[in-house]
Amino acid sequence: MSRQPPAQQPPPVVKLLVRYGKTGPARFASHRDFARAFERALRRAELPMAYSSGFSPHPRLSYINPAPTGVESVAEYLVIGLREVVDPADVRTRLGAVMPGGFPIVEVSTLDPAQSFDASLWEVRVGGTTVEALEAAVARFLEAEEVPVGRETKTGWRTFDARGPVESLVVGNRALGPQEPSPLSNPADRTLTMIIHHTTPLVRPDDVVAGLGTLGTIGPTVLITRLAQADSTTLRTVLI
Repeated sequence: MSRQPPAQQPPPVVKLLVRYGKTGPARFASHRDFARAFERALRRAELPMAYSSGFSPHPRLSYINPAPTGVESVAEYLVIGLREVVDPADVRTRLGAVMPGGFPIVEVSTLDPAQSFDASLWEVRVGGTTVEALEAAVARFLEAEEVPVGRETKTGWRTFDARGPVESLVVGNRALGPQEPSPLSNPADRTLTMIIHHTTPLVRPDDVVAGLGTLGTIGPTVLITRLAQADSTTLRTVLI
């Protein structure tokens, strides 16, 4: 007897934008690790999720530019589809109560379809260098038309331009006011604040540091933190 086709699932009644973080040791969790933890949290929070159609329905959720493994973030985003209208504040409370440590639910809001996430604001702590050396390398980087760097990817070694997607690059912490000191902080570390457009191939903050290293004496990256995601015009207003 032939297998009956699955019933078509109705579209979500409402879509919510979830802002979450990856902090402390949780930054070493892979995106797949987080996805499994979040789907468990959805079940435990008993949210009225909408599901995809097909023989193996899945909760309707999508991720927006997840950060690489090892990177801290207070500005990760995903979208969930619900089959009923629920107060976003209630969703935040219910999810926050069941998420593992290191994955704070920062904010939940109704999705604005016009909202853009085409760039990220990053803070990068660099060790083993002086402010003068870092400023000199940054000046050369910003003056350059291209800064080629290489990185191993899933398809092998790839060389690309680290300069083009960088909207802004400054020495010092100039983003979002005073920040909580990281346990990894060292008074000798230097801080870079940068806005990078999301491009293909994706240029990461460590690629920018690698590019700076070709232009001056730069120490190793100690800690990378994503502070915000939005359109680049909005992010520029954050920097003083």
